[in-house]
Amino acid sequence: MAEKLSRSRSEIPDATTWVDADATALLETKDALRAAVPDRRIGLLALLARICVAGLRRYPELNSTVDVDRAEIVRYPQIHLGFAAQTERGLVVPVVRDAHLLSLSELAAELTRLTALAREGALPPQSLTGGTFTLNNYGVFGVDGSTPIINHPEAALLGVGRIIDRPWAVDGTLAIRKITQLSFTFDHRVCDGGVAGGFLRYVADCVERPATLLADL
Repeated sequence: MAEKLSRSRSEIPDATTWVDADATALLETKDALRAAVPDRRIGLLALLARICVAGLRRYPELNSTVDVDRAEIVRYPQIHLGFAAQTERGLVVPVVRDAHLLSLSELAAELTRLTALAREGALPPQSLTGGTFTLNNYGVFGVDGSTPIINHPEAALLGVGRIIDRPWAVDGTLAIRKITQLSFTFDHRVCDGGVAGGFLRYVADCVERPATLLADL
């Protein structure tokens, strides 16, 4: 992990953009799903993972890597979604293989399975390699934002800050809402700010209006 982070910092010209988003509807969706299918335990991380997959389908240039030797950008046909998991042994990034082929329930089950293995220190090596994009929910540490290091050789990483009560304008009226900060760090060699901003805005729209995801099912 240390070697990959050092290589990322030395090789990748990264940039970060961020936006605050109203996650009230996303939390309501999570609660509704848990009430409707209590045996499947669909949590916030699974919903965010589903949003990432949908975003990468819209912006496939972000699901890529830079082949330095060939001086070319290589786009991956599949989405292998890494997610940051904190354990007693430190930070690890398990990888959900073929996340684009999984339903929301299947994503939730796989995230739960890999997290449990990570905390037990029982993840096989193949579960820690081959990711094409990483989701980092650093909000569990009680922080709002971050400028994370891209998980080399990937090209981008989405970070999600803590969800807290904040005053927010809703249809011209001030209300208390559940607000989170989304940050997106990307390899500037694979895309420009327009693509990065488009991806982040789509993610924020899905967080604010989860029904947006239905358009891509």
